[in-house]
Amino acid sequence: MKISFIGLGNMGGPMAANLAGAGHTVTGYDMAAPAPEGVTMAESSAAAAKGAEVVITMLPNGAILRSVAAEVIPAMDPGAILLDCSTVDVDSARAVAEMAAESGCSALDAPVSGGIGGAAAGTLTFMVGGSEDALARAMPLFEVMGGRTVHCGPSGNGQAAKICNNMILGATMAVTCEAFALADKLGLDRQAMYDVASTSSGQSWSLTTYCPAPGVGPQSPSDNDYKPGFAAELMQKDLGLALQAAEAVDSPTPLGTEALRQYAQFVDEENGRGKDFSALLPRLAARGR
Repeated sequence: MKISFIGLGNMGGPMAANLAGAGHTVTGYDMAAPAPEGVTMAESSAAAAKGAEVVITMLPNGAILRSVAAEVIPAMDPGAILLDCSTVDVDSARAVAEMAAESGCSALDAPVSGGIGGAAAGTLTFMVGGSEDALARAMPLFEVMGGRTVHCGPSGNGQAAKICNNMILGATMAVTCEAFALADKLGLDRQAMYDVASTSSGQSWSLTTYCPAPGVGPQSPSDNDYKPGFAAELMQKDLGLALQAAEAVDSPTPLGTEALRQYAQFVDEENGRGKDFSALLPRLAARGR
């Protein structure tokens, strides 16, 4: 396919390189990031989108997505697909889908899970909102960039799935860190804590796949001085999006709200920016001593 890829940072760059490596023709645009291997750079986002069958975006937030969409949709051919892989608010995803439809184009919101490692390895999970027809046409690209693609329903539902999933992730990681810190102060060895909880009712992905305690369980960012696989400020962003959506539909989220408070304090007041979201553990373990 002829593809445009706009937003070539830590996630978008390797995704675009994988598409080029699979034989697709990829034209890219980014205001700062260098050209990934195999990608030809354009002078603007609109120039990159011209003539593309699929325009892929990976952008920081909903406001930037709306701005870029306003530039690229008029340059897109009728019938082309705008495939947004950013994590943004549901309203922005649906607004962009309406913009695309008005111009005779299709739109898919397809946020990802799997982090920088998954982007490089082509093993991301995509949560997709939009039409089944557009999804079927874009499926060869999802198969290059990821290992699993889930159709979540109409436009905006991909973003809804992402923020609900990450609210679970943020809350379970926070309480996992609390439990390890409590175990420390009760004199319970971390390995013993892991051996019990990982095989009983306390088991979770945050514990058994991404354990926040170094030297315990599979390799994770905690074993690399908490250098981010998923940065704390990104968890703060996703929890904020979840609570914004919850307020819009009057859905109570007391645990999600507390998780956001914990991450906001860590990032904004306790030098947590640039650290992995599992770095709540050393912060909690050091308290009260």
